[in-house]
Amino acid sequence: MTGANSHIDSLAGLTELEARYADHQSYLSPGRRKLLRAILETPEENYFLSSRDLAKKHGVNAATIVRTIQLLGYERFADFCADLRRHFVKRITPFHAMQAATREKRPTQDRIRANIEKDAQNLNQFLATMDATQLLELARRITTARRIVVIAVDLASFLAGAMAYMLRVQGFDAESPVGSTGNLWHSVGLLGPKDTVIAISFGRCLRDTVESTQRARKLGAYTFGITDSDSSPLAQSCDAFMLAPIASPLYTGSYVAPMAAMNAIVSASAHLHPKRTLERLKHYEEEYTKGSRWYSKGS
Repeated sequence: MTGANSHIDSLAGLTELEARYADHQSYLSPGRRKLLRAILETPEENYFLSSRDLAKKHGVNAATIVRTIQLLGYERFADFCADLRRHFVKRITPFHAMQAATREKRPTQDRIRANIEKDAQNLNQFLATMDATQLLELARRITTARRIVVIAVDLASFLAGAMAYMLRVQGFDAESPVGSTGNLWHSVGLLGPKDTVIAISFGRCLRDTVESTQRARKLGAYTFGITDSDSSPLAQSCDAFMLAPIASPLYTGSYVAPMAAMNAIVSASAHLHPKRTLERLKHYEEEYTKGSRWYSKGS
């Protein structure tokens, strides 16, 4: 029993792919172990490749790739790729992202195009996996919520601010707490069963976001996450979640797909009760057409 517990402890903190590799090393030849280590060490270069492209990249044939992942217990290459992507999400750092991007010798113009192409891929992936039924359920929660709190910190905080602003325009009591951990903690502490939380975090996820979401859920609030993996800490902490990939050659990541997710949520909330939305927007009509806050030459 002690031996079994020690084995479990030794796998703690590993990704699913790392755990499988650790568990199945004895079944792998030295060449296959070397191949898997190369794939695991550079997931950002491998997770989006087909079996044929992965084989070409590592100088083996496609049959070797298929047989190797079967020895890890995978029946399908797609399942291996899904775990490799989760491994990438959990292990990637700004340094590794930039390092991977600089390995390829290419003109700066090509790098710019590659960034935009990856943005487009992320957007297409979000569109392909979006669950409209789940999104509408969140919209219903938003329209009936007493209060909506959008939680995100660090770089993602601008997403929370934009989301709360767009919901306030529709007349919802929405906020995105800013400042210290204490301010976030106290804001969440006021929530209850009639409230809704939208939390945003990616990769390994930031502690403040995850723990605040967990607290909100314990207090009875409905919690919805925008994240990039179904195994992320935020996904595991929420009542429901939506996947929006942020993979990018750029060290900051790409927030194009999360913005699209937010726009979809706001659109669903607006069109769920269009008369209510129009009544609210009517109050802004005169300001939008004649308001003094717009630039006018000579004013």
